[in-house]
Amino acid sequence: MSSILGVNVVASSYDEVTEQTLLWANMGESRTLVFANVHVIMEAFDDAAYHGCLSRADMINPDGVPLVWALKLMGLKHASRVYGPDCTIAMLKKAAANNVPVGFYGGSPDVLDALQNIVCRDYPNLTISFAMSPPFRKLTDEEDAAVVQQITESGARILFVGLGCPKQEKWMIEHAGRIPAVMFGVGAAFDFIAGRKLQAPRWMMRNGLEWIFRFCIEPRRLARRYLKHNPRFVFLFARQMILGPRT
Repeated sequence: MSSILGVNVVASSYDEVTEQTLLWANMGESRTLVFANVHVIMEAFDDAAYHGCLSRADMINPDGVPLVWALKLMGLKHASRVYGPDCTIAMLKKAAANNVPVGFYGGSPDVLDALQNIVCRDYPNLTISFAMSPPFRKLTDEEDAAVVQQITESGARILFVGLGCPKQEKWMIEHAGRIPAVMFGVGAAFDFIAGRKLQAPRWMMRNGLEWIFRFCIEPRRLARRYLKHNPRFVFLFARQMILGPRT
């Protein structure tokens, strides 16, 4: 584990994440897994409350290639990308093979329906015991308690959370200890798997160019994120390498 601008990121792998998740799931433990990219790191850098939230996560994986490069520059030569959508697929396969029920929380109703149809088609032995598309507004305490009860009673042991950064990480940490499942904050994975959004070509992903593809697809939504965060991340990480991590 190494600190990237104050966020502890592990040099993990798909096998390590899925095997550890199965262990936690079979024990009925409440755990939180984050898949971090530059956006996540910079949101945490700018927001102390969000940084505190991430510090309570059980595992923060390098979802973005720039974070893999950062880990390697810090001496973790074996670091590799653990991309949230790909890890979701790997985890669904493991869950189906090991009879571990899963749930989905997030996404729009139509995306969630399409996601379940595709997952049921591809993994017919998988048990989907819970699926909910929550409203965009904040839930009342009573509504939230009802959601927790539904997830708990469903028996889901792995819960994929697709609310987007930083909402999904905050939601998972707020519900740690209350939901007896391993929670995956997987961002846009629901849209990608459901076929509602295009993914960048693999060669662009391998070379850290995925952001260019996504920016071209959704310029208005992503302009501020990429133009604000990417240059600052490069500068701040270079400063960290020279002066050491911030305290």
